[in-house]
Amino acid sequence: MERLGFARIEVGLAEDYGVSCEFWTPAGSPGAPMVELVSPVRAGSAVDRPLARRGPGLHHLAIEVDDVTAALERLRRAGGMPLDEQPRAGARKGMRVAFVYLGPATGLVVELVDYRGR
Repeated sequence: MERLGFARIEVGLAEDYGVSCEFWTPAGSPGAPMVELVSPVRAGSAVDRPLARRGPGLHHLAIEVDDVTAALERLRRAGGMPLDEQPRAGARKGMRVAFVYLGPATGLVVELVDYRGR
């Protein structure tokens, strides 16, 4: 990522998911969108099955929301399939996350993120 002009700003562990996360942003661009690199840290991690099925690559798109619980419910009502029934602790201090599968038409998994506890 450094070769692409990105700087690593934080590393964290999302224990509930069994993954380590690195957060990268374009160097010298505070507030810019981030890239999160996720790696399994134990057998049975949340990314084991997708990695075995598809190999490395894009797993999901993360979107920061004001209230992860409300956004999770809104997507559930719109036909999204929650992978988490309730938000969980993310890899950064004060971070709460929940994952939703948007269905076979998109094949997209969305991570809802809020930092209300930060």
